[in-house]
Order: sequence, then structure tokens, then C-alpha cells
Amino acid sequence: MSAVEPIIKLVDIKKTYGQGKGRQDVLRGVSLDVARGDMVALVGQSGSGKSTLLNIVGGLDTADSGTVVVDGNDYRKLDDQKQSRLRNERIGFIFQAFHLLEHLSVLENVALPAFFADRSSNVNDRARAALDRVGLADYAERRPGMLSGGQKQRVAIARALFNHPILLLCDEPTGNLDSETGRGVIELFQELNREGLTLLIVTHEERVSQAAKHVMRIADGLLVDQDSRSVELSTPAHVRTGT
Repeated sequence: MSAVEPIIKLVDIKKTYGQGKGRQDVLRGVSLDVARGDMVALVGQSGSGKSTLLNIVGGLDTADSGTVVVDGNDYRKLDDQKQSRLRNERIGFIFQAFHLLEHLSVLENVALPAFFADRSSNVNDRARAALDRVGLADYAERRPGMLSGGQKQRVAIARALFNHPILLLCDEPTGNLDSETGRGVIELFQELNREGLTLLIVTHEERVSQAAKHVMRIADGLLVDQDSRSVELSTPAHVRTGT
């Protein structure tokens, strides 16, 4: 492990859903470090626990036991308000389904994080700068329904970049995109990573894992392989993860 503190440190993370015969041990003791400035692909079959793990890292879900430390912050020591502030200001989220609000303009969608933060100065300027970063400066006044799938994902990326996060958490970010459009998104991720942004990407797609600096595999709730380059993805790319 590097002498520099990892941006993500997980120790013996366990998560179970249900009880009795319906009990499902989704994560059964996962420990991993993600170095600052890394670009990591988290792979595994549907139901392996990778999306659950991503949500725990982002504070969208809570581990039953274990330690989660993000950017030096131990989640066990943060109240809800402090964890929400960390999530809003330091972590960007990108999902397969885009999650754009159709009744808002592209600019308003990108600026949404400002409504959940204390700092709200220069909101429109910051939103326009984020759109410019993803190549959509001319689309600010359009509605999401007027955009292609690739453009919608770039808007979602701009929204994730709005507060200048240090960490991007991505769940199947190219799952709804065609090959060429997905390639453009992957290249944008690589550019952001070269600029110092850390990315943890849950994916079924080999094109994403090949672009990452490191690959980690989860199977049956356990981390079974790290830094593997012989990634076998048996689930079709268009199928979204179950957990």
C-alpha cells in the first residue's frame, strides 16, 4: 500500500438483506484501498455485490459492519449532516439511467447540487463551466428530452463535476450508450483522471475495464481478484447490475 493515504479505504465490509430463508449476504467481508488519482474498474456478474459496495462508498447505503473511510473521513464518526456535505461537495455520482429532471433545462440540471449546499455563489457560471468541460456549452437552455443518450450522460457528468469533486463513483455509466458514444464517455473519464480525479467504476463492459488503470473483481460478495487484466465478462453489457 502506498505511503499516501488512500482516498477510499474499506475494511471487512459486510452487508445483508432480508431475514430467514430470504436472507442474502451481499457483501461478506470486502477490504480494499483505492489510491488517490487512480481509475479503478469494479467488475463481476450481476448480483455479485459491486453496486452495493459502490453505494456504501458513496454513503447512499450503510454497511452492517466494517470500516468505510473516504478522503480521511471515517463514516462511523460522521452524523447525517456531515456525511451529506461530504457526499455533495467531494463525491460525484454518475449512473446508467442519467437521472435528469425533464422539466428543468440542461443548465438547471447541472446546477442541482447547489440546492443542497451552503455555498451558492456564481451558480450559473459554474454550471456553464461544467457544461463547457464536457463539450455541451451550447446546450444549456435545452431540455433533456431534446438530447441524445450520449449528450444526456455528458450532462450527468457535468452535474457530477459541478462542485469540483475529488472522487467520481460511476455505476454502469456506458450501459445505455452505443459503442461510439460510450467510447467518447470513456475518453472523457480518462481525461478527468489524468487531471487528478479519482474514479471508481462499476461495469460489465470490457471496454471500460480495459481503459481503467486497475481492475478489481467481486464474486459472491467477496473481492476475489485485484489488478487483473484478463477480465471475463459473462453478462451482456446492456444488462444492469442487480445489486
